[in-house]
Amino acid sequence: MTRSPFTFFHPLRVRWNECDMQGIVFNVNYPLYFDIGIWEYTRALGFEKDAAPEFVTARIECDFRGSARFDDELQIGVRCAALGRKSCQMAFAAFRGDTLLAEGVNTYVAVARGTTQTQALEPAWIERVLDLEKTPPAQK
Repeated sequence: MTRSPFTFFHPLRVRWNECDMQGIVFNVNYPLYFDIGIWEYTRALGFEKDAAPEFVTARIECDFRGSARFDDELQIGVRCAALGRKSCQMAFAAFRGDTLLAEGVNTYVAVARGTTQTQALEPAWIERVLDLEKTPPAQK
């Protein structure tokens, strides 16, 4: 995977507490980096925290390609890979420069505010995603 499919990147510096004794990022932190990325992506779409659509995570996938180390400056790529009726798949990648360190796909299901009751994706979410993405998401 390269940087080219991504329109949105969020900068992130590796902190000491995210590393093992060798100074390498512990693998469980990459899904956390991706979670930070999805909120920053949502903010880039123009949603504030009280007006943003709510989602629950249904699936997390992550493949490791390299190792980030303490104090590395990473770029977390985020893009919508697929839109369904009630869910979306978000693709993520962690880069140090042009070097891919980890990539993943998370599936999120839309829920009614303050509940776990599923609902259709909000039209404003879909519209803003389609406006932002240079690589259109697959439509299910």
